Amino acid sequence: MVSTLPVSLEDIRAAARRIAGRIVETPMVQAASLCDIAGVPVWLKLEHHQTTGSFKLRGATNAVLSLSPAERSRGVVAASTGNHGRALAYAAKAEGAVATICMSRLVPENKISEIRRLGAEIRIVGSSQDEAQLEVDRLVGEEGVVMVPPFDHPAVVAGQGTLGLEILDALPEAATVLVPLSGGGLAAGVAAAIKGVNPKTKVIGLTMERGAAMKASLNAGRPVQVEERPSLADSLGGGIGLDNRVTFAMCRALLDDVILLTEAEIAAGMRHAYACEREIVEGAGAVGIAALLAGKIRSGGPVVAILSGRNVDMEQHRRLINGEAAMFGEDGR
Repeated sequence: MVSTLPVSLEDIRAAARRIAGRIVETPMVQAASLCDIAGVPVWLKLEHHQTTGSFKLRGATNAVLSLSPAERSRGVVAASTGNHGRALAYAAKAEGAVATICMSRLVPENKISEIRRLGAEIRIVGSSQDEAQLEVDRLVGEEGVVMVPPFDHPAVVAGQGTLGLEILDALPEAATVLVPLSGGGLAAGVAAAIKGVNPKTKVIGLTMERGAAMKASLNAGRPVQVEERPSLADSLGGGIGLDNRVTFAMCRALLDDVILLTEAEIAAGMRHAYACEREIVEGAGAVGIAALLAGKIRSGGPVVAILSGRNVDMEQHRRLINGEAAMFGEDGR
């Protein structure tokens, strides 16, 4: 099955060669407190230490480098919940290309300001990633810019998959890998890499209960649209696209399970990361820790949790750590 999917292990290995020197090979550390809870060794892949604060730089860089000089000269555009936009702005600037990032009103201001700092043009459109995508489609059709999607693109998926290669290089005996799941670019790429090297290693997608588009789509057997709702894991928001061509098929074929997390569980993961591991992570980056703390992961061997991003609003983080912030959903929002 793996060989028939849109992105292969060789595609991922080629991406690793292409982006070498342009991204950070992030460290893996053992988490003693989580080892005790899980009853097996638990390792954290510190991808939130990546240059732009999230894994997205891998896929964006691979996609931009895969374009021809003529294509890069036309500029690139994408819809984003923040982290892909920041990564694409960085990757485009490094190659002398102009980036336009379209986002909904749900994207936090701290992520918008970082994208603006990198020199990208910003368009705020609507209240969902699907609405932001409509502006992307208009710019592609009317102005001829090149779209670099946040997840549903072979070069993006292959770039994210390099993370899976690094995990198995560092820990070949990994039994279970926990991957944040949104549109599926990271999960599809990591799963393709992991399963391509060691099919026995389980790959589990983790996402929030509030607006879990990929989970709903997998349950339905086809891409479906869900209501996008505020969440601590805002980076996991947005749909997967009703015409999804890459990540839905790959997640359906390669993921061993998808687990949903409440807002309270995500908050607990963020607090644990800070208090016990001295790591500041956004909600999406804390879902692996959250699932372990909630007792939702059972593994017969070493577990690797990917901490995917750190681009959290620091005032929100302070209030959450101090127990001052209400969770989304507790007051009907």
